Amino acid sequence: MKLTSNVIKEISKIKNEPEWMLNFRLKAYNYFASCPNPNFGPSLDIDYDSITYYKKSEEKLTDNWDNISDNVKNIFDELGVIDAEKKYLSGMGAQYDSEVIYHNMIAELKAKNVIFCDTDTALKKYPNLFKKYFNTLVKYDENKFTALNGAVWSGGTFIYVPKNTKLDRPLQSYFRINTKNMGQFERTLIIVDDNSELHYIEGCTAMTYTEDALHAAVVEIFVGKNSKCRYTTIQNWSNDVYNLVTKRAIVSESGLMEWIDGNIGAKVNMKYPACILKGEGAKGSCITVACANENQIQDTGAKMIHLAPNTKSNIVSKSIARNGGNATYRGLVKITSSAVNSSASVKCDTILLDQTSKSDTVPTNIVENKSSFLEHEATVSKIGEDKLFYLMTRGIDEEKAKELIILGFINAFREELPMEYAVELNRLLSLNIGGV
Repeated sequence: MKLTSNVIKEISKIKNEPEWMLNFRLKAYNYFASCPNPNFGPSLDIDYDSITYYKKSEEKLTDNWDNISDNVKNIFDELGVIDAEKKYLSGMGAQYDSEVIYHNMIAELKAKNVIFCDTDTALKKYPNLFKKYFNTLVKYDENKFTALNGAVWSGGTFIYVPKNTKLDRPLQSYFRINTKNMGQFERTLIIVDDNSELHYIEGCTAMTYTEDALHAAVVEIFVGKNSKCRYTTIQNWSNDVYNLVTKRAIVSESGLMEWIDGNIGAKVNMKYPACILKGEGAKGSCITVACANENQIQDTGAKMIHLAPNTKSNIVSKSIARNGGNATYRGLVKITSSAVNSSASVKCDTILLDQTSKSDTVPTNIVENKSSFLEHEATVSKIGEDKLFYLMTRGIDEEKAKELIILGFINAFREELPMEYAVELNRLLSLNIGGV
């Protein structure tokens, strides 16, 4: 589908959007049409005219899985989404291609005035709150893919946690691409008001096709004073998906933002979760794991921008490359002149499992005052023969021993996951690193 202004108008019309959103989409489209691909990172060979930018769902939005057709429901059931909701979550949303088809949360959260819905619904039902935050942290004209998302965004998650509210169990959304040449462009907007806490989990998968698909999402998160937000992602896109995502949080005084970011799938993955530490004492953390297999490029990392005094940030990046895969850390830490007495730590570790795989570390570290401190460590290694020998002398075969060493290597990431998701991560990694 060739993307034109008429396509944009039709999407907005189908969604019955207010005029200001149509105007926003058209501005974003014009920027997208004139903007080149990023001038850093892996080359992107995307045929934009072959992408399906919007597919209206035959499913109607519901809070009951029984209202969803069996073939679609079975997909989410096989992925474990339905079972996870029953056992571990306070709420769940599920997006299928362009639209959210399922959304629900427990009555207790509704009583606390927590808002958890898809972003299209939020635009209509909470227009003032939506407009106050939308496109204020991630601008449409930052790069080609923020512009593309602005032009054709559909679905995604909207969360508002009121002041003095703590969610005891996570909320989750699951994104599924199930159509050849599909583009998925969800927009997520999260506001955690003062003295509140939220853990949000995001899962992503896609069918495997011979032609490329595109996932270009935008995430904006606002963390209030003394508040905490944790955003956990485990993406297992198929190897025909370009995953090009912009994620950013802004953190107020004594607030904490934690990114827990797992990247296993995708043909090309470019993702650098960011924290803007604007309030005194604000903290940001990003723990990532990336597994690059054959014909995969994992270009991942994080960004930490210190704007206020006594702020702290921590980045831990774990990468695994095998069968000629490419795992690259790309990050930015900037401690500005006003962020006195601040500290930042960056630790990048990579394991290469063969002679043909590749890893690069591309850091940008800037300190603009003399009272702050920044440290950066980076290692690239192979599986230690001594560790391998030790495990094999205990009766463990070589393949299983290598798997155990790799799971230990990413332990800092697994420890931050709820138990059920750590088990799922182990399963996915075992499938991807099996036979090393």
